[in-house]
Amino acid sequence: MITNFTAADIPDQNGKTFFITGANTGIGFEAAKAVAGKGARVLLGCRNPTKGADALDRIRTEFPESDVELVLIDLSDLASVKEGAAKVLEEPKLDVLINNAGIMMNPKTLTKDGFESQFGVNHLGHFALTGHLLAKLQQTPDARIVSISSLGEGWGNGELFWDDIHAEKKYNPQTRYFASKLANLFFTFELDRRLQAKGSSLVAVAAHPGGADTELGRNMYGPAAWMNALVSPLLKLILNTSETGAWPTELAATHPDVKGGQYFGPSNWRELSGPAKQVDSSDSSKDLAKAKRLWDLSIELTDVDPQI
Repeated sequence: MITNFTAADIPDQNGKTFFITGANTGIGFEAAKAVAGKGARVLLGCRNPTKGADALDRIRTEFPESDVELVLIDLSDLASVKEGAAKVLEEPKLDVLINNAGIMMNPKTLTKDGFESQFGVNHLGHFALTGHLLAKLQQTPDARIVSISSLGEGWGNGELFWDDIHAEKKYNPQTRYFASKLANLFFTFELDRRLQAKGSSLVAVAAHPGGADTELGRNMYGPAAWMNALVSPLLKLILNTSETGAWPTELAATHPDVKGGQYFGPSNWRELSGPAKQVDSSDSSKDLAKAKRLWDLSIELTDVDPQI
């Protein structure tokens, strides 16, 4: 089992190409910077062009010889997802896709396509993106798809709101977030099962950052926001920073011994912080029937069929 992984353990990445969504801030930025510093070509998937350009500048300042480029993509808009994917498809190869961008516990909003925003951005946008890029990834030997979940994936009692997927009847920001993060694991495990059945060298894995002090909660709403404001100063003492919270992502994306279907997170108490290691996901995430149901529903909602 892989344990005690930090950014210092990232092997040489020369010759590899990464595409990372949400790469202008938080663990997405830290992962992008880390692999760029190890020689990878890194495409930064960002919604905001100004923030994306700033992220490029920060990486180039630290690593002047780095090969980084901005790809504009808005995971809340399936047309933008398709356009961003088309830009990535111009690359000669794609070794690693990191589905990192996300929103957390925000007020109820809908994506441009009418999806409840947390489910739409955190899962459906990445499902569609992966579908668009799957053939390119399969052309690269031993490529990887890394999806970022959360400790919260096991806190929602396995609920995905099948009968109210767009939150037309009821919306709770916490439970909808937990559902979106559970969906990330359903997607990862179902995708990897399908890849293995085809004998593909492409693998799908997942990671979570533990409790990481990032900007993800900037739009938190309701009781979770009040609680966060009260305890945040204390939590900062025990949580990962953005840099250390990126270690599980970096492990999943670069360690030579990673195998399909694995899950990675921090190693300290309750997986809140510390060096990365292989971890276990909730029992809810291992429901094969629900994973297959989500796969079929995602194809129906996005009109993107990964055909695997």
